[in-house]
Amino acid sequence: MLTGKKYGKPQLSEDEERRRLRMPREGEVLGVVLGLMGGSRMKVACKDGKERMCRIPGKLRNRVWVREGDVVIVKIWEIEGDKKGDIIWRYWPLQAKILKEEGQV
Repeated sequence: MLTGKKYGKPQLSEDEERRRLRMPREGEVLGVVLGLMGGSRMKVACKDGKERMCRIPGKLRNRVWVREGDVVIVKIWEIEGDKKGDIIWRYWPLQAKILKEEGQV
């Protein structure tokens, strides 16, 4: 059921949010933003136990605002994959809560 303000993200129930939750695909990993480094770069602690310097690609730069502590999906680079990646998705707070409850993050 859609409720909420005229503008912004529509408010969905927790069950609906759980069903439409985007999960990492091949070559992607979940992570938590540790700090902002400037120049649309961030330090991210990834689920595979590595810290990566990640950037936000140009098509998302002005549409997605990422802060410290946000749960994100990181697409690992083919070259220097242990150290670098791109942030391709940021979870909303309710989605991040669901992931934490399931033990994904």
